[in-house]
Amino acid sequence: MKITDVKAFPVRLGGTQLVVKVETDAGIHGVGEAGLSNRALAVVGAIQHYRELLLGQDPMRIGALWQELYRSQYFEGGRVLTAAISAIDIALHDIAGKALGVPVYQLLGGKQRDYIPCFATTNSHSLDRLIADAKLLIENGWNVIRTWMARGAQGPEGNIFEPRESIGLTADWLTQLRETVGPDPVIGIDYHHRLSVAEAASFCHRMPPGTLDFLEEPIRDETPEAYESLRTMVDVPFAIGEEISSKWGFLPYIERGITNFVRIDVCNVGGLTEAMKVASLAEAHYIDLMPHNPLGPICTAASIHLAAAVPNFAWLEIRESPTEHLPFYDKNLFPVQPQAEGPRFPTPELPGLGIEFNEELALANPAGLGRRGFLRRRDGSVTNS
Repeated sequence: MKITDVKAFPVRLGGTQLVVKVETDAGIHGVGEAGLSNRALAVVGAIQHYRELLLGQDPMRIGALWQELYRSQYFEGGRVLTAAISAIDIALHDIAGKALGVPVYQLLGGKQRDYIPCFATTNSHSLDRLIADAKLLIENGWNVIRTWMARGAQGPEGNIFEPRESIGLTADWLTQLRETVGPDPVIGIDYHHRLSVAEAASFCHRMPPGTLDFLEEPIRDETPEAYESLRTMVDVPFAIGEEISSKWGFLPYIERGITNFVRIDVCNVGGLTEAMKVASLAEAHYIDLMPHNPLGPICTAASIHLAAAVPNFAWLEIRESPTEHLPFYDKNLFPVQPQAEGPRFPTPELPGLGIEFNEELALANPAGLGRRGFLRRRDGSVTNS
């Protein structure tokens, strides 16, 4: 079996997705998804470059092809390249699973759990709505709830964010939320890199111990030493890693005890091949995975297979719940895709990823040049988005 084509589909249907299809001369194809969806055309360029390296290759040589793609260009890594490699690697696993007639997790060591537990997100803009959303989720069986910051993007264009205006109110809301729901539900918050070390510490100090079970991405991740400094100031568990694009990037966070949950993104880190290596590093340090999953059904499916195959797993992010409905899970674009059963996915049994992709519909809905707006402070300066 040989690879005959590698196609990239930047799709604008609901949200922006970048789907990659790898075709073979055996009539078997695989699909993958790349992260960096707002920089899709940059990733398309990398995929087109990699296509020339892949034509005529044996798609079953997944690990060797990963090494060739990552290491053969001298300037290794970077998020654009690893996003492209991720999509290709996931598609190759899809091909291998279909060729062997087994789900992808069988290629990763076999099933370790019967279902994949998920967490839900609520983006409430008032305390009353936050408490109502949490009660709704709990009533529907969700016991892991992630919240969003109070006073997020403001202003007439929705592009103003002042951290100090947010942290006090958010801490008050979370304190009251914990008092309302009691000790059992898991509560976390995503601050989406929008704080400094001092702001993150002030935020945590405004809540009683035990309010939060995890604080996700409070500051940017380029400097592990900054997180180490924050670690000395607060005792809330950290969930870090959605932007980290290799096992080398994760290494200091895992080995130095900086993070408590690994927020790995299988569509950015280098696909399933690299994700399994990060999972092993985390297992050796008794750290569970909590995969980042903000994209479509392919990312969800790949994350499900990863979760099924590793021993150290906490919860999978899913953006479809009683309190959130993102547009990525289009059933016309993906007529076969994973189906959740309340707050969990059953471990799949279909060969490969268990995904079907409507290529014609994708071609009819191309995505253009992505542009994500950035946030500003009230004084006009740029801040983290």
